[in-house]
Amino acid sequence: MLITDTAIEKEVIRIISKTKEIKAERLWTDRMLQDFGFDTVDVVDIILALEKSFKITIPDEVPIDTVGDFVDFVATHTIKKAS
Repeated sequence: MLITDTAIEKEVIRIISKTKEIKAERLWTDRMLQDFGFDTVDVVDIILALEKSFKITIPDEVPIDTVGDFVDFVATHTIKKAS
């Protein structure tokens, strides 16, 4: 699947917002996950949803502390269409 960085960011934020029922516009990419009340189970749920949606694997050792960390990891590990 070929997609753009903007489409990746929108889909990652959509998945995160659905997981915790937080409006997508509140999910600034530089905010810490703890600021939104995310716990370990929430992060695992997000990882599983992202892996399924983007057909990638997110290793346990990848440091993910912000919404932007999810966006950056998925964007760098997904086949993208030239913008």
